[in-house]
Amino acid sequence: MKAFAALYRALDSSTATSHKVRVMAQFFAATPATDDGAHDAAWAAYLLAGGKPRQAVPTAVLREAAQQAAGIPPWLFEDCYATVGDLAETIAYLTPDHPRPTDATGAPDNQHRGEPGLAHWLHHRIAPLRGQPPEAQRDAVLAHWRELDADERFLYVKLIGGGFRVGVSRLLVQRALAEASGLPASTLAQRMMGFTDGKRPPTAERWRALVSTTAGSTQEGAQPYPFFLAHALQAPPDTLGDIGQWQAEWKLDGIRAQLVRRGGQTALWSRGEELISERFPELVAAASVLPDGTVIDGEVLVWPEGQATPAPFAQLQTRITRKTVTAKLLREQPACLMAYDLLEWHGQDLRQQPLSQRRAQLETEVGALMTSPTPTATGHDAPLPDPRNGRLRLSPRVEADSWQALAVLRDSSRERGVEGLMLKELRSAYGSGRTKSDGVWWKWKIDPLSVDAVLIYAQAGHGRRANVYTDYTFAVWNRSPSGPQEVDSVLEAIRARRPPEPGALQLVAFAKAYSGLSDEEFRAVDTLIRKTTVERFGPVRSVVPSLVFELGFEGLALSPRHKSGVATRFPRMLRIRHDKPLHEAETLQGLKALAGL
Repeated sequence: MKAFAALYRALDSSTATSHKVRVMAQFFAATPATDDGAHDAAWAAYLLAGGKPRQAVPTAVLREAAQQAAGIPPWLFEDCYATVGDLAETIAYLTPDHPRPTDATGAPDNQHRGEPGLAHWLHHRIAPLRGQPPEAQRDAVLAHWRELDADERFLYVKLIGGGFRVGVSRLLVQRALAEASGLPASTLAQRMMGFTDGKRPPTAERWRALVSTTAGSTQEGAQPYPFFLAHALQAPPDTLGDIGQWQAEWKLDGIRAQLVRRGGQTALWSRGEELISERFPELVAAASVLPDGTVIDGEVLVWPEGQATPAPFAQLQTRITRKTVTAKLLREQPACLMAYDLLEWHGQDLRQQPLSQRRAQLETEVGALMTSPTPTATGHDAPLPDPRNGRLRLSPRVEADSWQALAVLRDSSRERGVEGLMLKELRSAYGSGRTKSDGVWWKWKIDPLSVDAVLIYAQAGHGRRANVYTDYTFAVWNRSPSGPQEVDSVLEAIRARRPPEPGALQLVAFAKAYSGLSDEEFRAVDTLIRKTTVERFGPVRSVVPSLVFELGFEGLALSPRHKSGVATRFPRMLRIRHDKPLHEAETLQGLKALAGL
């Protein structure tokens, strides 16, 4: 625990990637060869690479325990929390240190203390608290804190509250492991696929398999390959050279996934390395036509039969979040996998072949199977769709003889229900991550939808923005204002805290955003928020509307769960519209019309 807490602090205190890789490599290289040491290293790799520990104790219990340990009232704790902005850091500051056992020389007696490692804490101290009565949880937490120093208490709260995050990417973890083990980073990237799957907790055996210098690098079971990622195209496409050297496809608004059929097993993996087979049983059933040793890269979409375009992402999100996939859901929101790359065929790894060859084999070998009859799977109230009904589809190529002609086709993206175009170099291999060493893929997206909206609520950020109001809620008018005078009457009612009368002009919240402004702009808006605050709701401030922002987002969808009836996808602030008066902000009707709703 102490070693990992020190590593966490070292990573959190630096922005230099070289430093982060070095300290992680030193941590992994210093791992003892014992089972306990390997288990600690496995958990460290799991957490650093993005694995999420389950919450064991509610934050309310942690707050109560911290107040008791620090001997302060709740209001003082909440004020401290509001100032610091991070619960774990607040608790680490407020809770006291306790004397450590010492040896005859007065030095800390680490041997007497036992120094239990990261795995021991997670398995034997934290996990048993899950589901215990709040009083028992609080007493155990207080006892644990007495064994830990401030850095360890900080880490403990992150782990026990399920909020562990650290500023390193999976790629940096792979580089550190490569430096510590002497293995190629590409081998480690392949072995780490599925390593952060929450259904398979890290073990000493998994750690040894990860860093073994004798084991092969081929995939086993139904594990996926590392995903090859595209770069955003900022320059004009004609800077890429001859269009004949590029393959264009529609950029689909779905879930990137790999369909793996290997060793008699079938699995569907998301780009986030989450096993999503159970949520899309029709795709697992459709894979029955594929031979053993097949891996297809593609995009999962909801695409009802008879429709010319895929359903909005919101319907796909329903499939993702549902724990139980009912027959009704399968009928109303059937999924398909739009295949655009073939990574393995009959057990042969094809990733180093150029895209032109992989695509040709995808079309000839897999394309033929996608149209052949196959038995349907059972196990639900209604039979699942089979590949003949479009559960497996080939991503169509977008043909154009010039970049200008391709740009014209790209302009029709929104009508087609897509986000733009993917441009893939025909000679490119299938790399790992967002690399350019194996060739390049570009995403040439259309400009986002945008509206002018009014800032109505604000909340402080986290980390270095803990004391600055950076998280904003935006609203549009429920109808068009008659002019500035009607808006002034709305502002007067807000200052007086009078609820709007039925049918009156009012602002309707529809989106939240926290990115897009510079630090200087955030500070200026923060000052205005503090001057115009009307009410406080815990950490949230309600303000007198005075600023209009241009918001950008990828899409809109009807949503009965939102007060506005509309849900936005990836909202962000494009700019502050100081030139825009409040009465010229968007209306709810205009917002829906923009999305064709």
